[in-house]
Amino acid sequence: MESGCDFIRFMLQEIRRRFGHMVGPLIGLGAVTYFAYHTVEGDRGVLAYLRLHNELLEAEMRLSKVASERQEMERRVLLLRPDHLDPDMLEERARVMLNMGHDGEVVVFDKRK
Repeated sequence: MESGCDFIRFMLQEIRRRFGHMVGPLIGLGAVTYFAYHTVEGDRGVLAYLRLHNELLEAEMRLSKVASERQEMERRVLLLRPDHLDPDMLEERARVMLNMGHDGEVVVFDKRK
């Protein structure tokens, strides 16, 4: 009976001894895994950087589009200034505002505007 208890005691000591040698590497592996995960998935990780980079590109494209639309509007406004009045632009605006045209003309309305 005593040899069975000695065997169990020996096995427990052996498990503790081997587990004691594994604690340090397991903690190190856990730390490396934690930091590697957050390097990729964290708030400031690689995936967040890529998402922000794509959002920045989209915003720059929208800015470019809006800037070109603004330049076009500024050009059209410049043509309607009293000191530099373009007769064609004046006629176009008068037709749109008064909803009129010449006899025999066909008016096609653009629903997008």
